[in-house]
Amino acid sequence: MRIALTVDPELPVPPGQYGGVERIVDTLAHGLEQRGHEVTLFAHPESASAGRLVAWPGRRSRSAVDTVRNALTLARAAATGAFDVVHSSSRLAYMLPILGAPIPKLMTYHREISIRSVRLGQRLSGGSLWFSAISHRMMAAVRHIGVWRMVYNGAPLDRYDFRADPGPDAPLVFLGRIEAIKGPHLAIEIARRAGLPLVIAGNVPPEHQGWFEAHVKPHIDGERVRYVGPVDDAQKNALLGGARALLMPIQWEEPFGLVMAEAMACGAPVLATARGAAPEVVEHGVTGFVADDVDGLVAAVGQLGAIDRAACRARTERLFSDTALVEGYLAVYDEMLAARRRGTG
Repeated sequence: MRIALTVDPELPVPPGQYGGVERIVDTLAHGLEQRGHEVTLFAHPESASAGRLVAWPGRRSRSAVDTVRNALTLARAAATGAFDVVHSSSRLAYMLPILGAPIPKLMTYHREISIRSVRLGQRLSGGSLWFSAISHRMMAAVRHIGVWRMVYNGAPLDRYDFRADPGPDAPLVFLGRIEAIKGPHLAIEIARRAGLPLVIAGNVPPEHQGWFEAHVKPHIDGERVRYVGPVDDAQKNALLGGARALLMPIQWEEPFGLVMAEAMACGAPVLATARGAAPEVVEHGVTGFVADDVDGLVAAVGQLGAIDRAACRARTERLFSDTALVEGYLAVYDEMLAARRRGTG
């Protein structure tokens, strides 16, 4: 197949450290190319992923001028007949000029889904635009509009080493953006109440620096609570492999949470609040525990001995690996192309 992949223009593919969507698109591009498909990636000009790169001329997603420039770039490329499928992980607006064209188009939502945009895309495309989400929880309110498929995000397993035993002194780990909805302050409370050390890793967004100074930094002592800053893939592999468990006390409806899959790939159980996709990603009692609140997560720390770390790795291999990701989207592409041949999509 000849597949066009699009991603928002702000970050390169792959990203330097943080950029969840860009990381997933990079994994998908490499997987498709390895299977013999022809990939064209529309992305940031400094991208260095698989396939042929078409650099977006506009670098700001929310700029009306840049949106028009990027939409026209995609439209001109699609008009040459160079693609069998257009798969967007960027703004739906970039596909506006080609929505009415018969070429199969897939819009994947990695963040909150706008019912208005889904209805607009369905109406303007006449059914040639399909939709996908990265968890069942995400698409619950919109799955009645158009054709929907669900493909979980996946982690490249060759970057994550399974570790059967992190040792008796293994810390709890929090890994993610340092802001209130991610719950690093609650991770500190859980670790303190459980009597275990905590390692916090992740970037502090500039707009949340004040919150970090007030709610996280005062607890960092270098012993019971350590902050190691942002981490790259190698550092993440070592950190998660050496973790007693990953703490995910999220306070929002997390669309997926790739770090949970990455932790389980290393053998680390996940302790998460029952928000967003966490109950889908974590198999309660098998690869970790899902609880309603901090009290429940503190209690779950005492049950970590019942978790088989090999079961954590096996779940990621089965559902959340790079192989599962690529095969999932290939199945959707095949289905879309078959529907077009039948004249039903």
